[in-house]
Amino acid sequence: MIGGRTVATALTIAGSDSGGGAGIQADLKTFAAHGVYGLSVVTAVTAQNTLTVMAIAEVPEEVIALQIDAVLEDIGADAIKVGMLSAASIVETVVDRLEAWGPTNLVVDPVMVSKSGHTLLNDNAVRALATKLFPLALVVTPNVFEAQILAKRSITSLAEAEEAARAIHALGPAIVIVKGGHLEGTEAVDVVFDGAAIDHLSAGWVDTENTHGTGCTFSSAIAAQLALGIDATTAIHRAKAYLTAALTASYRIGSGHSPVHHLFAFDGARAAR
Repeated sequence: MIGGRTVATALTIAGSDSGGGAGIQADLKTFAAHGVYGLSVVTAVTAQNTLTVMAIAEVPEEVIALQIDAVLEDIGADAIKVGMLSAASIVETVVDRLEAWGPTNLVVDPVMVSKSGHTLLNDNAVRALATKLFPLALVVTPNVFEAQILAKRSITSLAEAEEAARAIHALGPAIVIVKGGHLEGTEAVDVVFDGAAIDHLSAGWVDTENTHGTGCTFSSAIAAQLALGIDATTAIHRAKAYLTAALTASYRIGSGHSPVHHLFAFDGARAAR
């Protein structure tokens, strides 16, 4: 209960972005935008801005485990989003605690490379992610580059994205979304595969360089919708619409890849005051 009112809660387990556009910061902004109370477990602290990642410091595994236990035993989470887990030992720690708590609405964004090209996930961590965390997930949301690594194949077309989605689904998640923002075309088409059918999630192309944190924002928007009790298919479609609106409303921050505008819905309220 918060202020005598029961609210939906969502937990993000991810890295911190000092530039405020991705990671924990993007997730908490997205949760707030959806009216969901956000909880956080920090797995790594990064020194980064819109241009580059300067440093990454991993949080000790025992501290990560205690963060998870602390928030779940007291507050609980209606949905959990997992982002950057930079080492196999961190993946294994998170898996251990998630298996202990048994979450049902788990969204995994397999963060592997930053917008500036900085590697955020080593090879051992990729294997641990695919073999140990994916089987627990309701939804996984790799972009094209991540899907190529996970599916061990090239993706240059929608048909190849569909085959990659099938290959990643075989690793254990219930639903796979291969995000199509990096494929050429006039629309951003995501491929969704639930083990039975392929669905194409389309949105008009937003002509902007303000794309920092799009993956974090999309996956946390799905988690927020799930926390509110929305079914997975509707949650995915609503998350796509939210991200498109946040991209459209984005503005310049810094000199590199600026973030999306997570709290665009509050602009009118602010202007009215």
